[in-house]
Amino acid sequence: QLQASGGGLVQAGGSLRLSCIISGRLFSSHGMGWFRQAPGKEREFVAAINVSGMRTFRADSVKGRFTVSRDKAKNTVYLQMDTLTPEDTAVYYCAAAQRGSNYYHETSYVYWGRGTLVTVSS
Repeated sequence: QLQASGGGLVQAGGSLRLSCIISGRLFSSHGMGWFRQAPGKEREFVAAINVSGMRTFRADSVKGRFTVSRDKAKNTVYLQMDTLTPEDTAVYYCAAAQRGSNYYHETSYVYWGRGTLVTVSS
């Protein structure tokens, strides 16, 4: 029901845009989040957007660099990643949380997509 794409290899300072296509049923009723898991580390929250798209949430480590948005016409959520650093290297996951959830918490998410690998070279 969720499918993330857009990962790849990019040099430090570069940009990537991740996309997550969601079924229409989920898109209209769930907030969407992005998480990432670097090698040897636990999965961590990156960014999220509520159902209406009027509120966004970001981890301190990506504020000012990453932007989350959603396109109702395409049932798609995006994560625009700018000024990437090697520390951003990870598998990125999109996930869906019920309306009103605490979007920062992994346990709020009930549907998960397969990850997409982002590698940032120095």
